[in-house]
Amino acid sequence: MAQNSTVHKVHLQLADMDRHHYADYSHTLAQHPSETEERLMMRLLAFMLRADERLEFTRGLCVEDEPDLWLKNYGGEIELWIDVGLPSDKRIRKACGRSEQVLILVYGSEQAVTPWWEGIRGQLHRFNNLQVLRIPVDQSQQLTELVKRGMHFQCTIEDGQVWVSDAENSLMIEPQSLWPEH
Repeated sequence: MAQNSTVHKVHLQLADMDRHHYADYSHTLAQHPSETEERLMMRLLAFMLRADERLEFTRGLCVEDEPDLWLKNYGGEIELWIDVGLPSDKRIRKACGRSEQVLILVYGSEQAVTPWWEGIRGQLHRFNNLQVLRIPVDQSQQLTELVKRGMHFQCTIEDGQVWVSDAENSLMIEPQSLWPEH
C-alpha cells in the first residue's frame, strides 16, 4: 500500500522590505512520502523569497516537467521557475529556456553541494535569467526544526536577510548568492 502525503497548513505574514511586498498567505503543503522536512521547508523559504499572489506550489516531485514553484502570467507563460536542491544542468537549461527568470535554491551538506557546484558552474555563463542562492546548512536545519502540521510564521526580509519566527522561535537566514558571480 502506498504511503500518503503529509499535509501541512501554513499561515504566513510576510513583510519583504527589499521588494516592498507586504501580505498574508495561507497554504496547504503536501509533503510527498519521499520528501524530507528540510526540502519541504526550502520550498516554503523559496515562496517567502519571491512571494506573489500568483506564485504557486506545483506538484513538484510527482511531475518531472514542473518546478517546485512557478509564477505564470495571465497568458499561462512561466515568468518565474523555482527549483530547490541540486538540479542537473539539463534541468537548469530547460528551466532557463521555458521561463523569463529562474531561481535555484541550493541547500545541503558541503559534501553534496561543493561537487555539484564545481561540476555545474562553468556551464552557467550562457544563462542571463538565472539566479542561484545557497542556504547555509545550519540555517536550513534550524528552519527544519520549525516543522509542524500547522505552522504560523512571521517573515521579514530586509537587506537580503530573512527573519522567520513562530510563537516560540526566531531565526535568521542569509541566502548566499552563488550565481550570478560578481
